[in-house]
Amino acid sequence: MDETCSQSEGKEEMIQENSNITLRPIVLSDVDDFMVWATDDKVSKFCLWDTYTSKEEALNYIKDHAMSHPWHRVICIENRAIGAISVTPFYHGSDVFRGELGYVLAHKYWGKGIVTKAVKMVVDSVFKEWPKLKRLQATVNVGNKASQRVLEKAGFEKEGVLRNYIVMKGEIVDSIMFSVLDRVD
Repeated sequence: MDETCSQSEGKEEMIQENSNITLRPIVLSDVDDFMVWATDDKVSKFCLWDTYTSKEEALNYIKDHAMSHPWHRVICIENRAIGAISVTPFYHGSDVFRGELGYVLAHKYWGKGIVTKAVKMVVDSVFKEWPKLKRLQATVNVGNKASQRVLEKAGFEKEGVLRNYIVMKGEIVDSIMFSVLDRVD
C-alpha cells in the first residue's frame, strides 16, 4: 500500500493513500481541529474569511453558523476533522435548483487527493439528498491553481472567468466558475 509522509510539529506522520476519508456534521468538540486550519494564513489565503485568531471566535462560528448550515460537513480521517466542505443552497426564485460548493483543508494534508475524494463524495450524495438540486457550482480565485485541479479531477467543468467578481481580503479579484450537473434526469 502506498504511503505519503507529511511533517507535523517535528513528528513524522504517515498517511495512507487509501485512508478512509469520511464526512460528518461538525460538533463543538471539533474546535481544536478546526483551529488547525482556520488559524493558518496559508489555508485562508484564498478564502473569503479572515484567519481566525481565537478559540472563542471559532466556537461562535461553529455554534452559530456551521452547525445550523443546511449542508456543512467536516472532512475526517479516522473521525478526526482535517477540513470542511459545504454546499450552500440558493433559496430564492429561479435559483432554487443551484448550490454553491466550498471546502477547506488543513495545510499538512494538501496534495494527497483528500479534497478531490471529499468533493466526489459530496457530488455522489447531495443530488440524492436534495432532489431539486440540478447544478452544483464553485467559484475559485484565478490564482488558486490547486483548487482548480481538485474540481477538474472531481468531474467539474470549467465554465469561464468571472472578471472583477468578488472582494477577497479587501481586493476585487477574478474568479473561475466550475460546475457539475445532476447526472440523473
